[in-house]
Amino acid sequence: MIVRLVQRVAILLASLVVSSVIVFAFMAVLPGDPARVALGVSASDTAVAQLREEFGLNRPLVVQYFSWVRGLVTFDPGNSYISHTQIGPQIADRLQVTLWLVGAGMVLACLLAVPMGTLMAMRHRRPSGLVLSALSQAGVAVPAFLAGILLITVFAVGLEWLPANGWTPPAQDPVQFLKQLVLPTLSLGLVQGAVLTRYVRSAVLDVLREDFLRTARAKGLRPGQALRRHGARNAAVPVVTVMGLQLATLLVGAVVIERVFVIPGLGSLLLDSVSNRDLIMVQDVVMIIAMAVLLVNFLVDMIYLMIDPRLRGGAS
Repeated sequence: MIVRLVQRVAILLASLVVSSVIVFAFMAVLPGDPARVALGVSASDTAVAQLREEFGLNRPLVVQYFSWVRGLVTFDPGNSYISHTQIGPQIADRLQVTLWLVGAGMVLACLLAVPMGTLMAMRHRRPSGLVLSALSQAGVAVPAFLAGILLITVFAVGLEWLPANGWTPPAQDPVQFLKQLVLPTLSLGLVQGAVLTRYVRSAVLDVLREDFLRTARAKGLRPGQALRRHGARNAAVPVVTVMGLQLATLLVGAVVIERVFVIPGLGSLLLDSVSNRDLIMVQDVVMIIAMAVLLVNFLVDMIYLMIDPRLRGGAS
């Protein structure tokens, strides 16, 4: 178990290093001078040179890379090229918003997918199972942004039950916070839940066809009891993989949903920074998202070790 954990940590660290090199190299080869963009085309060469000196843009790329990584590790990524304000607090504030959105969307997706997928598998030859399967297929075909627009049209514009946009911190006004969280959560959770439902159905169907489950049913257990006692853990292994991928998808999908609902999250900060050509901010936000995806994959590996005892020993 300890050996497996050390291996996974080593893979995580190596992946973080490779990701940081790729992100930095991609930003470094983009055309244009960040100092010139920040000051405007009419700025003098002296002013541009001073700004390049201030942000360290005149140093070798290797030095810039290690300085950037040191800033990330010490939670002090420096100042924005455009606003000259500290990047760390801005990312921290926006990240909290995105985590609320992604976390709520993932919880909703799981609450929908696990029972519906299991029910679809156990009733896959019955009309109710076919109806649920058709609904999940329709959910897969709808993009999250389109679901958001439809929800706004119905519940915000038509019925006027919920706000169409905006964001209130939970500490400031919990009730308004929950109201503003409902529609974006539904936009992400319903679509991702429909996708996850298909995988849950497939995993449960595979387990239901196993010999050990037939034996449990032959001993007198009902299908649901046999699945809960003997098949749930086996079905959970492939589902956990998909859930990890879905969580990474939610992080990326939140960028669009934040725009639809005018939510000041990490995705909105990224798009605004791209529009302003604030390359250091773009670089930091992209790296934060990459780190989040890699961390999710690491956590999925750890959950594997807890779910499947076969992975705790022997060679992988």
